[in-house]
Amino acid sequence: QVQLVESGGGLVQAGGSLRLACTVSGRPFSNYAMGWFRQAPGKEREFVASISRNNIYTTYADYVKGRITISRDNAKNTGYLQMSSLRPEDTAVYYCACDLSPLNVTKPRSYIYWGQGTQVTVSS
Repeated sequence: QVQLVESGGGLVQAGGSLRLACTVSGRPFSNYAMGWFRQAPGKEREFVASISRNNIYTTYADYVKGRITISRDNAKNTGYLQMSSLRPEDTAVYYCACDLSPLNVTKPRSYIYWGQGTQVTVSS
């Protein structure tokens, strides 16, 4: 079984930055591709970014390009989401997810393992 734990969320002013972390245990993190998703109240869970298991391929949602960077450190079993120039509309619970081989990295159903989420609130 694989466990994922997110951290790093919090309250930040518009224009500020946060770095989220996702620590993976139970299986070697290097076996899994990782994705980050977010869900705002009353909205569906939406794709933010993904990174391949070997740290080579990254994919970003159009609305975060240039503001968010996904990365991973397989030696530390941790993935990261560096967010800058945050906007109030970025307010959501952010989730990390892992899968051996996601069919579509932008779809939540492609990932089998999920963290519990971390709240990000951006004030105007």
